[in-house]
Amino acid sequence: MSRPTAPATFRVDPYRWTVLGVFMLINVAVQVLWISYAPVASQAAHAYGVKREGIDLLANLFMIIYLPVAIPAAWAIDRFGLKKAVGFGAVLIGGFGLLRALFPTDYRMALIGTVGISIGQPFLLNAFTKLAAVWFPSAHRATVTGMMFLAMFAGIGIGEGLTPWLCENYTFTGMQLIYGVGAALSAWFFLLMARDKPSTPPDSAEDQVRALVFQGFRGMMRRKEVYMLSLALFLGSGIVNAVFTLIDGLAQEKGLTTGQGVTLTLVLLVAGILGSILLPALSDTLRRRKAVLLVGIFAAVPAAFFLALARSYGGELVFFFLLGFFVTGMTPVAYQYGAEITHPAPEGLSNGIFALVVQASGLLIVAMDSVKKWTHGSYVPSLLILTLFLFFSGRLFLRAKESPDMLKPSC
Repeated sequence: MSRPTAPATFRVDPYRWTVLGVFMLINVAVQVLWISYAPVASQAAHAYGVKREGIDLLANLFMIIYLPVAIPAAWAIDRFGLKKAVGFGAVLIGGFGLLRALFPTDYRMALIGTVGISIGQPFLLNAFTKLAAVWFPSAHRATVTGMMFLAMFAGIGIGEGLTPWLCENYTFTGMQLIYGVGAALSAWFFLLMARDKPSTPPDSAEDQVRALVFQGFRGMMRRKEVYMLSLALFLGSGIVNAVFTLIDGLAQEKGLTTGQGVTLTLVLLVAGILGSILLPALSDTLRRRKAVLLVGIFAAVPAAFFLALARSYGGELVFFFLLGFFVTGMTPVAYQYGAEITHPAPEGLSNGIFALVVQASGLLIVAMDSVKKWTHGSYVPSLLILTLFLFFSGRLFLRAKESPDMLKPSC
């Protein structure tokens, strides 16, 4: 590992906002492609001539494929740089998104297209902290990571809210064409306008020093904070994903209507957007990572607890909001904290490891469905167990150290 010669001065390149903008745009596109079938699942099943399970598979492939691709994608980001690695992912997303649009009633093409998009997705999700570190000073990195999460939620919101309207006014085929062309254009904009790095680093040269990927991985595995943070992320993200995914059954169990269940998921989504803006900005302003993460964990515990037990719609609205705000809001802070405590491991590697943990938390949904069979059709016991584990993960995280970057004097 060689140490580069430090330049005499550092300059924050104004072009960073262009790079961030095109990166956010392609992230919006991939989330739209992921969620677009969900709000019109019955119509999609009819158009493709398959059962509803076939449509569910198209969404689940994103998580299934992410697991084996995550680490190779992280290696590629750190080995080849942002433009080549993320550009490769963008080409897959744009190309295979367009493929689905060109064969709108062929399920085999939809399956091939979804596999291609799913392979491209980790090259985006694992680059959040890399882009923040290369283009932005440390004082703004959690905020910038939060903006990337904002793009993800914007894509989910567009896919959930706009898809039924597009299908009604432009047919299922027209909806796919609009999204496919949009993804291709997003990929083209990224390839045209993205750059690997600014002409001069935005921060201290020592922040640019990075270990080799495998050397960095060994270093990461020696840090107890990595395991503490991974456990909290796994449980918190698992609870949010489970509530979002299992809302139909959960709403029925609580005597709520389908419309009320949809509203609760929208509240969860909006709260996550607000949290991913405000909590990272608070972390950067206060120059504290650990404290903000602890607030997120311990605030999520009562929110999840009362969400599980509440029976009134008004109460559920409050607790859904709090859960989305604190769990989703602390996630970009967690990614940035993870990148800082694992230095000099490459950002793509640390980002990839923690993103892999978040994706793997979807396994808790399967566990909750299994427990439901033993608890008279109720999700409440498994939610309470996960909440208890989340509380203990917070107690464990009290022993973690603050990010060394936050302990340095601010510039």
